Amino acid sequence: MKAFFIERYGKRNGAMGEVPEPVVGEHDVLVRIHAASVNPLDSKIRAGEFKLILPYALPLVLGNDLAGVVVGIGSAVTRFKAGDEVYARPPDGRIGTFAERIAVNEHALALKPTNLDMLQAASIPLIALTAWQALVETAQVKPGQKVLIHAGSGGVGTLAIQLAKHLGAFVATTTSTANVEWVKALGADVVIDYTQQNFADELQGFDVVLNSLGGDVLEQSLNVLKPGGQLISISGPPTAQFAQAQGLSWLLRQVMRLLSSGIRRKARKRGVGYTFLFMRADGAQLQAITALIEAGSIKPVIDRCFPFESTAEALTYVEQGRSKGKVCIRIH
Repeated sequence: MKAFFIERYGKRNGAMGEVPEPVVGEHDVLVRIHAASVNPLDSKIRAGEFKLILPYALPLVLGNDLAGVVVGIGSAVTRFKAGDEVYARPPDGRIGTFAERIAVNEHALALKPTNLDMLQAASIPLIALTAWQALVETAQVKPGQKVLIHAGSGGVGTLAIQLAKHLGAFVATTTSTANVEWVKALGADVVIDYTQQNFADELQGFDVVLNSLGGDVLEQSLNVLKPGGQLISISGPPTAQFAQAQGLSWLLRQVMRLLSSGIRRKARKRGVGYTFLFMRADGAQLQAITALIEAGSIKPVIDRCFPFESTAEALTYVEQGRSKGKVCIRIH
């Protein structure tokens, strides 16, 4: 089958070519992929940034989001049947959605929202699960709480703003001048134009900050939180708890403890919590997100779509960091 894969790590590596058909285990669902979407995670994996914590065998088919149709099931699968329209973020160890077909554990899959087409559905899983695991599972956001979401026009940001509003939160976000009105339309109550303002000077008394940016923003975010607040970062630094949850070695746990020691110490001084979030595949959570999409509480935000043959160009476009919402790949 045709796929976009890498044979070694590097920022510009990757090619379209033929790879073996997926092996379908007893708990797996074989999906014919109609659409995928591109995430910054794909570029980081390609560059080798995660090879210590996600030791993939090479060659590796890239891709972390899919929407498609079930074409086969393993002997123990009970929740899906041939012909079902599904979407998913596959488990970390078995990515590979830039391909014509993939075998996915049934517990990572959910039925596709009926009101979305394949391209729209493919834009949702990774960013929606990230937002859900940050705001619902980790922060347990309640009505009336104040939530700051950095990079509101990015993939995770566009979804997190909508989810936080659905949860009843007062939502602030950061973006550039060109996107201020656009993120307000997504539901943000306050928008900080980072080209004109410093968010840490403008905001205070927040319950939750969701960070996807660099170290300076991470540290300044502590200043907007009230005592007991939570700083959740999807861009690092990782913690020993994360390393333990991933089953990493004692040495890597110590390395990550050191990497995060500075921000954890500063958070403790201010009486707030710090959590590093690396989202995981979860079909049950994705099904709950499906219900919100079908109810109209969350809508996909797509910047542009590329044909399958232009997967390399789609990755380059996302790496430029200027997309508003998600970038999709049409496969079938």
